[in-house]
Amino acid sequence: MTSIAPFHGFGLGLRRTHYADFLEGDVPVDFVEVISENYMVEGGKPLRILEQVRAKHPVILHGVSLSIGSAHGMDHDYLAKLKALIDRIEPLWASDHLCWTHNSAHNSHDLLPLPLTREALEVVCENIDRAQTALGRVMLFENPSSYLTFPEDEMAEWEFLSEMARRTGCYLLLDVNNVHVSAQNHGFSAQDYIAGLPLDRVRQIHLAGHTPGEIVIDTHDREVCGEVWALYAETVARTGPVATMIERDDKIPPLAELLGELDHARALAAQRIAA
Repeated sequence: MTSIAPFHGFGLGLRRTHYADFLEGDVPVDFVEVISENYMVEGGKPLRILEQVRAKHPVILHGVSLSIGSAHGMDHDYLAKLKALIDRIEPLWASDHLCWTHNSAHNSHDLLPLPLTREALEVVCENIDRAQTALGRVMLFENPSSYLTFPEDEMAEWEFLSEMARRTGCYLLLDVNNVHVSAQNHGFSAQDYIAGLPLDRVRQIHLAGHTPGEIVIDTHDREVCGEVWALYAETVARTGPVATMIERDDKIPPLAELLGELDHARALAAQRIAA
């Protein structure tokens, strides 16, 4: 399988609210990202719209149901549908999450946490190998937002991700907001997390908003906060140019507001990479 070349650009998640903006105008983004499962069908209006957007912009496929942490292995029907979408859209890359979402009898439709153990690492690496072989390409995997830990944990999350990337050849989608959320919830240093990753394997960064509180919740329903912007600036100073996007999945504002946030990301990246 071939490697994934770095792609330096700034993009948005394509959401139904903004379909018309992307179809009728010239939106100043370098790529769009879509939720894979929304388009893993043989036809229909959403897929036609995605093909029209793809004619204007590179596309990233971002999945939420691959479930690489599932002990019972990969869903072969799911992989076949994902491969068909990949062949049709020819994305920059396909990504998913370090999590599990289903077992042999039930789909939670949520990104559930994994114990950070050697046994779980074996399961995850075996599943990634199977998925990448089935798709004929390497993938990106995203660090999750975290609200609990397991007493069985044997390593830090960044150590788990580092070993996972080393053993499978996969790349990383670094969600800076998720790092901040998890650091706040568990009391570790977000800077230590970033420093502990193999940053040469990072091909994309996510930025999003969260709901503060006694437990910080990754809600994607508001603008990126100052602490996350600061962490992003520190991160791109280490990674160099890397694809960056703004995620908004609820209380979605007019496109101009998201483009303003994206301009801020551009300015921060240019400033810190040049420094």
